[in-house]
Amino acid sequence: MSSGSMDALDLALVHALQVDGRAPFNGIGEVLGVSEHTIARRYRRLRAQGLLRIVGTLDGTLLGHTSWAVRLVCTPDAAGPVAEALARRDDTVWVRLLSGGTEIVCGVHAGGEEDGDALLLKKLPRTPRVVSMTAHATLHMYAGWRSRIAVLSEEQVARLSPAPPSTTEVSFSEQDLAMLRVLAQDGRAGYGDLAAAGRCSQSTVRRRVEQLRGAGALRFDVEIPPRALGYRAEAWLWMKVRPARLAEVGAALAEHPEVDVAAAITGPSNLMAGVTCRDTQDLYRYLTERVAPLDGVREVETSPVIRTVKRVGAVLP
Repeated sequence: MSSGSMDALDLALVHALQVDGRAPFNGIGEVLGVSEHTIARRYRRLRAQGLLRIVGTLDGTLLGHTSWAVRLVCTPDAAGPVAEALARRDDTVWVRLLSGGTEIVCGVHAGGEEDGDALLLKKLPRTPRVVSMTAHATLHMYAGWRSRIAVLSEEQVARLSPAPPSTTEVSFSEQDLAMLRVLAQDGRAGYGDLAAAGRCSQSTVRRRVEQLRGAGALRFDVEIPPRALGYRAEAWLWMKVRPARLAEVGAALAEHPEVDVAAAITGPSNLMAGVTCRDTQDLYRYLTERVAPLDGVREVETSPVIRTVKRVGAVLP
């Protein structure tokens, strides 16, 4: 899908939803200067075309989860089916097919330190067509998943922004988790649907969603294919950085607009980053002009993304 499929109002709507994924359409319309009906119609069209999806996601650390990046090398005929099988699991957050179509990288959450590597291995497909696997625990996030649409003014963003999260402790009930499974599929699901899932009243659900958001336990991410915005070159970088420079390099990557996510990890590579560029020439310039000069970077392995099988997903117990 080309960037021509989205006009200026579409982009403004997407930016508004990045600020608050559950902002009411009438509120967005007021900020953008159009009617509620227009905003609702635009949202439905973008969603129907597969260009826009709002996903409710949990902060896994509050559930005692450990985040892993898992790399699998498969036989050429197996990578696609294995990637799709991984994407269907609730315990994968994202899944990408890399390189020549034989490598998969995915985000997996293990339920706690007691589970460790053994539990992680049990979660992966058992097939001889998986040739090798390495798992890297996330130690520190320098940049989280983010979009590259920023068209609203500071004043418009301020009007749409929800209250900043507090440091309130939070726990999850079975009722909460039933509701959150619905939000993992549609972050803008109505309170009626959430109440039915949680078997409670709409007022209870509304209050609970606000509590979880206020505690920073629940956020709403905007899923949009980069190609819809004119970006055609995605890659995963596996970097070996001198330990004394790791924090400095990670912080520098977080400032690069090309970087979607950057994290310190365990394993032979101690820093990973997902990047998105306009095209392969733009990716080349990024590697040679932005990454290469960073002091402390010893090696960079670049794995082009062939296909994103799962972009955003919630991990629930």
